[in-house]
Amino acid sequence: MDMNGWAAAFGALARRAMSSPELERYFSIPITKPRAQLILQQLSLYVRHRRDCWAYVSGNAPVLAVKQKILGHEYEEMIRDQHSEHGHLDLIIRQGKCIGLSADDILNAKPIASTTATLYAWGWMCKKKHWLEGLAAMSMTEWNQDDRLLGDLGGGHAARMGNLWIKYLGITWDDLPNWQAHREADKGHVDMFLPVWAEYGKGDKEKMILQAAQESEELYRVYQAGLADAMERLS
Repeated sequence: MDMNGWAAAFGALARRAMSSPELERYFSIPITKPRAQLILQQLSLYVRHRRDCWAYVSGNAPVLAVKQKILGHEYEEMIRDQHSEHGHLDLIIRQGKCIGLSADDILNAKPIASTTATLYAWGWMCKKKHWLEGLAAMSMTEWNQDDRLLGDLGGGHAARMGNLWIKYLGITWDDLPNWQAHREADKGHVDMFLPVWAEYGKGDKEKMILQAAQESEELYRVYQAGLADAMERLS
C-alpha cells in the first residue's frame, strides 16, 4: 500500500475502536470530580509507560531514519514542543489542578487492574515482537485522537473527553491543557509514520502490521472498559 492506503487502513481501525460498545459506554458516563481524577491518574500511568514502549521500538528498529523519527516524537513528548516547555506529563499535572489533584497525586498514582494488564501487554508487544509490530501498536492509538478522522463521531478521545469535562464540571478548555494539546499534537504524530508504513510495510509485513495495529486497538478498548467499570463504582 502507499501512504493513502495505509491512512485508510489505520483510519478504519480507529473509527471501529472509537465507535465500539466499550468506548460508547466510556463516553456515556457522567463526569464527576472523582471520576475525572481517576481518568487523569490512569492516563498519567499510560503516558509514562509509553515512553518505555517507544524506547523498546527504537531499540529494536534497525533503520536509522526510523530511530530518528521516534526520537523526534519522544523529544516532543518528554522534553518540549509548542504545547509545553517541560514535556507532556507536565500538561497532565497542570490539568490536574482544576480537579483537585496535586503533582504528587499524579506522580504516585496507582494503576487499576485493567491498566496494569494492558500496559504489560503493550510493553510486551513493543519489546518482544518485530519492530514494525511495536511501532504499529504505539502509533495506532494516536489515531484515536485525530479529529480530522473522527469529527462525525464527536472527535477524538481528547476532544470528546474535554467536552464532557466542560459539560459536567463547569470548566473551560483553558483548564484542560492536556486535552487541548493532544487534539493537535497527535495529528502530527499520525502523519509522521505514514512514510514508514509505505516503505517497510510491503509483502508479508503488511498483514503483520495491520494485525498488530488491530491488537493494539483491542487493548485500548480493554483499557477504556476498565476505566468505565471503575468510574461507575465512584459517585
